[in-house]
Amino acid sequence: MAGKFKQWWSFDPEAEASSADNPHAPLRDDQRRETFPLLTLAFGWGFLVTGLIVGGALGKGLPFADIVTATFLGNSVNFVIGALVAYVGYKTACNSGLLYRQVFGTLGAAGPVILVALLTIGWQGIIVGAFGFAWTQSFDTASFYAVAIFAGLLFTMTTYFGVKGLEAVSIPATLVLVAVGIYAGWMNVSAAGGWEAFLSQSEASAGEAPLTMVQAVNLVIGSWIVGAIVMPEYSRFAKKAWVAIAIPFIVLILSQWFLQIVGAMGGIVSGTHDFTTYMLAQGAVIGGIGVIAMSLALWTTGDANLYLPAVQTASVFKRPQRVMTVLCGIAGTIIGLGIYEQFLFWIDLLATIAPPLIGPLLAEFYLGGRKRFDAEALTHAPVINPLAFIAYAVGVIAALNAPENTASALVGLIASVLAYWMLSMGVRSLGKS
Repeated sequence: MAGKFKQWWSFDPEAEASSADNPHAPLRDDQRRETFPLLTLAFGWGFLVTGLIVGGALGKGLPFADIVTATFLGNSVNFVIGALVAYVGYKTACNSGLLYRQVFGTLGAAGPVILVALLTIGWQGIIVGAFGFAWTQSFDTASFYAVAIFAGLLFTMTTYFGVKGLEAVSIPATLVLVAVGIYAGWMNVSAAGGWEAFLSQSEASAGEAPLTMVQAVNLVIGSWIVGAIVMPEYSRFAKKAWVAIAIPFIVLILSQWFLQIVGAMGGIVSGTHDFTTYMLAQGAVIGGIGVIAMSLALWTTGDANLYLPAVQTASVFKRPQRVMTVLCGIAGTIIGLGIYEQFLFWIDLLATIAPPLIGPLLAEFYLGGRKRFDAEALTHAPVINPLAFIAYAVGVIAALNAPENTASALVGLIASVLAYWMLSMGVRSLGKS
């Protein structure tokens, strides 16, 4: 038994390099994935309960026409950021952990990777809790804990098989999710008495918790900008540049926009963003379909979210990806038993401290010269790059002190990019003098 555990725990460079995920080095061309399963995986990842919750909040603060505008603008900002980051992943074939090694240093990369791992494991815990709530409609009963633990183990089991496991779940789930989302929207319009009646009801409900257009756009940006900065985990598998760009487009423009609209409709008519709640009120059959659809959405999202810290920590700490998947999965399951009700706080925390991490990478790749980003550069990366840490600190401070009518996540990211670029230019100028 001890021998088998040692073998499971031990790092085998050749075995990891030959795996489909290869977390410790840039992917080879033969490890890139086919387009269709990769894009369906993107849709499943984007089908996150965040969109429903954001939509529900918008439904109480804006008329429906303004909701459509605000969600489009906010998702478009996130898409642009996601596309810039995704292209880096595609061009270098590196996951975020490897990219951080090139920018923050071989030892310094442990800092951003640990931070992102903690944040995404917490996010994973929220998905575990959401799964439990979908089936039990409670937060603290024995049945909630049992279902949540089952969900955590389920996510860990499928993610254990890497990107192949993720694709196996996401492909059949996609059609079910789209169909149920469309049905939920139709149900709310019908319950309101038709389209015109729905729009009138939307005007009336907009006064419950009024929002300005700027506040609404900021809410949308903050809800998924963190997803935008971890695109390399998936875009590195793309065989073509357009596929890498299509991944954030599907996640942010299609999946999240769709869910935000469905969530807003539910908030306006049914009083809740969660379609399982009002579909359960329609009887056992319709309610059962709603719960199954939500479970599929959370399953695909839970897998995709767990994959992020597993790959990043494996790449930096030289552990097998299977080991880090189990460790991160167990941690996310435990956290999920009590964190779901802190959902909005976690979004705000993620949106403040995570985006500035990617600033030095974007500055280095797009403004500092792309020659550093290749397989050979990994062997010559500095131990620690203090400029990256200074730029990150500047970004976090800027986000924390952002004006009220601006997106703090976006402010922090831009400040981090500019700080790193200016610091790098200054150091290079001193070196030439």
